[in-house]
Amino acid sequence: MDVLIHLFVGLHIIGIASLLGGFLTQMKAMGQGTARFVPAMLHGALTMLVTGVVLVGLNQAQGYSVDNIKIGVKLALLIVILGLVYVKRDDEEVDKSLFGLVGLLTTANIFIAVLWT
Repeated sequence: MDVLIHLFVGLHIIGIASLLGGFLTQMKAMGQGTARFVPAMLHGALTMLVTGVVLVGLNQAQGYSVDNIKIGVKLALLIVILGLVYVKRDDEEVDKSLFGLVGLLTTANIFIAVLWT
């Protein structure tokens, strides 16, 4: 079961890399006001959602302690990110502040995962 948990942790990291990588590739365009949400960002957020839910289930099934408040905060941030990216995915240009908010929430989600113990 630990191998399965580690596999899903790896997939979860790939999801966050896709979301953050998509954001970072659009930073120059954001400065010019032409940034858009690329498909990698949507797919990364969806991957994070699915693998995160699976990880919580696997950890609880294994009897490991899960901080439900931390998971709830991370889930709330991810739902906001996913909602913004999904709704604006077809727009040719996204407002700088909205695009920056997605980057900020993504970064916050990473730091919550790493620093909240």
